[in-house]
Amino acid sequence: MGQQETVATSLADTVREGIGAALAAVDADLARRYPGDPGTRQPVHTVYVPGDVFAADTLRSWGDAALAALDEHAPDAGALAAVLGIPDELAGPVHERVRAKLEREPVEDLRIDFEDGYGPRPDAEEDAAAARAAALVAAAYENGTAAPYMGIRMKCMEAAVRDRGIRTLDIFLTGLLEAGGLPEGLVLTLPKVTYAEQVTAMARLLEEFEKARGLESGRIGFEIQIETTQAILGADGRATVARMIEAAEGRATSLHYGTFDYSASCGVSAAYQASDHPAADHAKAVMQVAAAGTGVRVSDGSTNVLPVGPTAQVHDAWRLHYGLTRRALARAYYQGWDMHPGHLPTRYAAVYAFYREGLEKAAARLAAYVAKAGGDVMDEPATAKALSGYLLRGLDCGAVDTDEVARLTGLTRADLDALAGRPATTA
Repeated sequence: MGQQETVATSLADTVREGIGAALAAVDADLARRYPGDPGTRQPVHTVYVPGDVFAADTLRSWGDAALAALDEHAPDAGALAAVLGIPDELAGPVHERVRAKLEREPVEDLRIDFEDGYGPRPDAEEDAAAARAAALVAAAYENGTAAPYMGIRMKCMEAAVRDRGIRTLDIFLTGLLEAGGLPEGLVLTLPKVTYAEQVTAMARLLEEFEKARGLESGRIGFEIQIETTQAILGADGRATVARMIEAAEGRATSLHYGTFDYSASCGVSAAYQASDHPAADHAKAVMQVAAAGTGVRVSDGSTNVLPVGPTAQVHDAWRLHYGLTRRALARAYYQGWDMHPGHLPTRYAAVYAFYREGLEKAAARLAAYVAKAGGDVMDEPATAKALSGYLLRGLDCGAVDTDEVARLTGLTRADLDALAGRPATTA
């Protein structure tokens, strides 16, 4: 009694050691390629405005315009719920939180556009616009009016516009440094990528900038916008997007689907170019699998149907946008692009309804898992990770509150971070 019982084995220790040595390179490769979730907040959307339109009050003006649209076309919880089909029990909390969000933080991620939304301009004009954008972004972070994430979309790496894109990026980043430094929420978007070598070129460009300004290597990351068929499937039959993640050398932060450019490259007629088209579903599924476990996020695209005009027309556009957003969330595309202030009410309504409607069930399952209490569903660690990730996303965007999650689960934010495999945060 009290002594460890000896059991019989047949394999020598050298066998185990040999297998470990044989798989050491695989272990290292898995750790490098698939580090898991970065543990940072992912914005629920990206808003983009042309470089010559962006102003110091852009974020506030978008929020005010969105609030005005609510007041005109859905002035109370019942009206919004009736338009969007939100259940009665969620109508009040969703409407209240949408209004509060639009007043407090109307935009989570802003991209100042120097690509399609800006177009070709004289060099002196784009130079001035890039410098102005840097000054405005720096000032916004300094005075507390910035979105959590802000940055630019430059022109792509194709030969015709490559030099202009590089110069705009240089002016913007240099301007930020001259104004005090690169903000933590800095995001850069590289559009219309077709070859992995273009991603490598972007990585080299940022590396050279870091060297020139004495920055830590790897400080600057970037998003890859998937807008061409070649970005999904290469001429050799391989999934190009997976190669692009590798080519970024750890700098890729997310993959963004470009609804209209990609649809057009597939030959989809303009009337049918939408984020729920089968061509879009295929592209995003490939992106999702390629990015899984790498720490690179996936973002859906946008709709070009704007909620403007008479109330009936606005309601039709809202229902479309709400439905597309809910569809994307169910498919684990937790971010999308918004093109107009009128999209903000339905973006947040869809996101908040998604997280609030599943709050109690997710919390109960997670609490039962932690307590090993069993129940009518037997969850495994992977499911507990997904459940905690769901709650954390709800917390990040304001759909749910820390107190109500703690009340329902008995868990702290740190507990949820640990279960989700995220680094601990103080949020």
